[in-house]
Amino acid sequence: MIKKGILLVISSLIFNFLSFGQEKSKDTIPDKPERPAFESSYIIDNPTNILYNKKTLEIMMSHRFGLINGGTNDLAGIWGSANIRIGATYAVHDRLTVGFGTTKFKRFQDFNWKAALIEQTRSGKIPVSVTYYGNFAIDARKKGNNRFPTVQARYSYFHQLIIARRFSRNFSMQVAPSVSHFNYVQHRMRNDVIAVSLGGRYKISPQTAILIDYSKPFVHHLDGAELPTDPKPGFSIGAEFGTSGHAFQLFISNLSGILPQENNMFNTNDFFKGDFLIGFNITRKYNF
Repeated sequence: MIKKGILLVISSLIFNFLSFGQEKSKDTIPDKPERPAFESSYIIDNPTNILYNKKTLEIMMSHRFGLINGGTNDLAGIWGSANIRIGATYAVHDRLTVGFGTTKFKRFQDFNWKAALIEQTRSGKIPVSVTYYGNFAIDARKKGNNRFPTVQARYSYFHQLIIARRFSRNFSMQVAPSVSHFNYVQHRMRNDVIAVSLGGRYKISPQTAILIDYSKPFVHHLDGAELPTDPKPGFSIGAEFGTSGHAFQLFISNLSGILPQENNMFNTNDFFKGDFLIGFNITRKYNF
């Protein structure tokens, strides 16, 4: 009886120790980051919170045709004046990318960067991801017509805080407040514009998703400003087709600019009055 009692005590101690060890190991398992909310680093006209693994190079080409109602012989804007940007970004860290791009309109040369501040977790303990995006652009057009009285007059800046959430495997959204600044603007225009963008993505198949992107600038230029009206909101809707290496976005939009600060400051197209165009973005990733 004594031996049986001793064996029962030892067995109970071993069982409790093993149970404690399992509970402790569960508590120390790190909470993994949530899977990416978006497929591409852009959702039509605005950056997303996507950051690629270290040593990943992304090449991006953005194309905006002319306005569909821009002329009688433009074939829905395809023969009209088109805007193009070609850019590249490189992930120097899992949470930091830097890049450069060149744009046809206004010959913008932009240097950009993106950094992950907070990552959404799979457990929901951290419900959203927070990412900072910024750029510095130079207007490289030739000097003339009092366009650039100083070198600094060519400079513009953009800063954005991207708050994104992956609600499910099919649906993701982001809201992104931003500040755009131009060192030199037309007479009686304000140099700064605060804006908020709202973007959504819904997957309808493993490789296809519907995209919506909306940007609202909040600014009222002074009376007598040379710009005809205050900037109009940007609205874009389209589809995205993705694979493991690239993403293709085809959409209609009222934004003919490609850099976000240009759209927030100067857009005069009203989507709901027929001022929209056809555009596409193509991104390709290379892992080193």
